[in-house]
Amino acid sequence: MRIVKSYLPIALFLMILIIAVPAFHPVQAQNQKIGFLDSDFILSKIPEYEGIEQRLRQLTETWRNEITELDREIEQLQQDFEAREILFTPEVRRERQQEIDSKKRERERFVNQRFGPEGDYLRQQRELLRPIQRQIAEAASRVAERDGFDFVFDRSGDYVFFYTRPQWDVSIDVLLELGIQVDEDVRP
Repeated sequence: MRIVKSYLPIALFLMILIIAVPAFHPVQAQNQKIGFLDSDFILSKIPEYEGIEQRLRQLTETWRNEITELDREIEQLQQDFEAREILFTPEVRRERQQEIDSKKRERERFVNQRFGPEGDYLRQQRELLRPIQRQIAEAASRVAERDGFDFVFDRSGDYVFFYTRPQWDVSIDVLLELGIQVDEDVRP
């Protein structure tokens, strides 16, 4: 599971800045130090994260069960309609079809409310992850300041790094800054 990213405008600005600065200040650009971290790896090592994942899985399972129940109700309504359709008057046929359509819309609203772009799942995920994200960001800032990095990027995000030199991976340093001990040989 990835940390929800809302840094796209800032990241784009920083990327443009990184590209543009050497054109105007070539000497200063040579002295820049850029690092990266892997937030997926860091999250996998934070004990509280598994509890958050488990809570989100439980919520998802509950909501999926409700969706399955709605699907069964829709299927039952459709089967009843098809079995008796020839016995219905046009008025009753229309009412039953409206009932089925209404139940389908109810299901669609429920799915959107729970799993849509502004749904309960993403809202709950953001709320539960916010403290951990803040800790990671603060630890990354401390590591960057301490080790003299000008920029630190998250390679777990939507950014593609075609090459990253492992010596600039600060993921282990961020975990250590968070007080989480890991073996050096488990680098992402």
